[in-house]
Amino acid sequence: MSDGDVFILDNGAFYAKLGMSDWDKPKTVLNCITKAKSERRRPFIGNQIDECRDVSGLFYILCFQRGYLVNWDIQKTVWDYMFSSDCCPVNFSETPLLVTEPLFNFQSIQEAMLEILYEEYDCDAVCKTNSVDLVAFNYKPLCCVVVDMGYSFTHVVPFVKGVKQKDAIRRIDVGGKLLTNHLKEIISYRQLNVMDESYVINQVKEDSCFVSQDFNEDMRIARKKPQDNSIIREYVLPDYTQIRRGYLRPYDPKNAANEELQTLRLNNERFVIPEVLFHPSDIGIQQMGLAEAIVDAINSCPEETRPHLFANVVVCGGSALFSGMQARILKDVRALAPDEFEVNVTVPKDPITYSWYGGKEYSQSLSFLKSCMSRSQYEEHGIKHLIEKYDH
Repeated sequence: MSDGDVFILDNGAFYAKLGMSDWDKPKTVLNCITKAKSERRRPFIGNQIDECRDVSGLFYILCFQRGYLVNWDIQKTVWDYMFSSDCCPVNFSETPLLVTEPLFNFQSIQEAMLEILYEEYDCDAVCKTNSVDLVAFNYKPLCCVVVDMGYSFTHVVPFVKGVKQKDAIRRIDVGGKLLTNHLKEIISYRQLNVMDESYVINQVKEDSCFVSQDFNEDMRIARKKPQDNSIIREYVLPDYTQIRRGYLRPYDPKNAANEELQTLRLNNERFVIPEVLFHPSDIGIQQMGLAEAIVDAINSCPEETRPHLFANVVVCGGSALFSGMQARILKDVRALAPDEFEVNVTVPKDPITYSWYGGKEYSQSLSFLKSCMSRSQYEEHGIKHLIEKYDH
């Protein structure tokens, strides 16, 4: 096995983050195949979607369903694209691979993944881990709580002395996909049928949603007339001739009468969408919200570790990008935590790629070499032995 460079693949359900360990920053690739109405014959793999002229009515073919990798034909196609000269050319017979998998991954999925990596890509050495482990490794303090806001789920994972406490992990079945779908339903019910427009509404969500610090007060403001309403905005939808990506602008009723552009009026939608993370029961998911899950996870850990866990909450994943997220989690956890404990919540500058940078550091550590599964072990003992031996 060569010293030095390692290929790191943080294989998320929506975005895969990949690159060599000596790169300054990773490439972010859509981990799915998309088809557009405007170009029916051609499937777009990963970031090829940037070449599409008109992405209205975009159709996603996803590798992951409910947080687990189940569609191997699609994943293999996307991986072929990722490892090709179009994206990140790599020779796995000489380069070790660090790859992430979901928490509590099924053994059958682990076996299928290793078999494809060894047989199809001729990997010499593979190390598999979870993205939350890499986040904790990047974050440094040995006791911390990682909140991973993924595409299908949000996980709350406490680490004590660098080891994740499996009994204390909490999962909320709310992720970026559900938030986008909820926004689609609300807009379709109130204004315009956008049920086929996942791609565009995902952009609307990213550009316009924020986390409310006082939900009832913001609802009161949203009920006011437009001239007194500081929340209402207009989202100009892309037309794919002049406008490639929509944008937010102040709401002005005069605009609607005298222009051709299609717009959405966004009022309380801007903050009720991220609110679902804090109150899943609002849309019929009978689970605790984010702050309660964090406190419950910490209270499942040994008593002497709790002050350290409350002081080191780190939030990553796409939904962490909503403005106001850090302040709201801090406020809600502070309200539920014992008075004598200090509470700190950190949202990294780029929460999507944070675990990749953890992988970059981990790949240069001694424990990485110990946890690598070599091709010779795979050929000698088989897959089941490897999975049992390197269970993380």
